[in-house]
Amino acid sequence: MKRIFKQKNMHSIQKGSLIFIAAFCFFMFAFKKKGMSQQNNQMVRLAKIQVDPLQVENYNTALKIQMTTAVRIEPGVLTYYAVSDKHDPTRITILEIYADSTAYKLHIETPHFKKYKATVQDMVKSLELIDVNLIGFARKPELVHRKKSSRE
Repeated sequence: MKRIFKQKNMHSIQKGSLIFIAAFCFFMFAFKKKGMSQQNNQMVRLAKIQVDPLQVENYNTALKIQMTTAVRIEPGVLTYYAVSDKHDPTRITILEIYADSTAYKLHIETPHFKKYKATVQDMVKSLELIDVNLIGFARKPELVHRKKSSRE
């Protein structure tokens, strides 16, 4: 009898916890609705690139110029993160986030992007573009603040 009561009691606690979590999430999303809708319109892409081993340094230079220019002058280009494989620096992955697909279409028509493509055309051995959905992110707020203050 005691065991049945404990099982029912635990079930009630778990059910209550689930209701609390669901309510908490509902209120968090209700207050963040604007931010969430903006996030849902974003175009997020991974570019997986294999670079000619003799051209890695030149490729990285061209990529950095393109990325910083795009983020600086195009309002719809929100984020670029480029990383290389620690064991094979010729394998590069880029996370690109655009405000929406229109921003991406405008981006690939810019002079700086076209210059980048022309510059790296013989450096890139393979390119795979993967459209993905952003399901969440986390960052320390002080990192954003530090970044802004270091530019001043």
